[in-house]
Amino acid sequence: MFSEILRATGSYSDQDFQLFEKEVKVRQVEKGQVLLRKGEVARSLFFILKGAFYQYKTGSETERDVFDLHLDHEWLFNYTSLISQKPSECDVEAFNDASVLELSLETLHYLTGKSVAFLQLNKVLERAVSKLHFFDNAMTPLEKYQYILSNRPQLIQVFPLKMIASYLKITPETLSRVREKLARGIS
Repeated sequence: MFSEILRATGSYSDQDFQLFEKEVKVRQVEKGQVLLRKGEVARSLFFILKGAFYQYKTGSETERDVFDLHLDHEWLFNYTSLISQKPSECDVEAFNDASVLELSLETLHYLTGKSVAFLQLNKVLERAVSKLHFFDNAMTPLEKYQYILSNRPQLIQVFPLKMIASYLKITPETLSRVREKLARGIS
């Protein structure tokens, strides 16, 4: 299991795999448990073994502005807080019961001190930057939803449409119209 996670980022020796397995922590996370609260500094990266998480900013007591959704076999972290070591502007919460690997920054530094191969984990951070490109593009609501359908269709199976709409930065009503257009075959 651990070797597959690492292989996705580069080439590692058997010794590297053993070291990684020894140093990372497996955590069970209950639905609704917060991994990172607004105002805390991110100190870990997580690999989701099983479960789903979302990152959000709270606009009011009941309104949440979702800006990232995470599923099984994805890396999860608050990029801005982790890189800058400044307080997070959002919360990261478990959408359902989950299991994650936790890789603290301290452990990451230890691993890279033991083997330069672990510098390849920087690819995980690079992917987060490329995800930001998704919202930097001026895409129509239809194009955004089609992107989700093409690249991350599992999101629609896991998260409620209200959260998907918030993630896409459109209203639930707009998402309903987009879905209706697609169902009728109109682009």
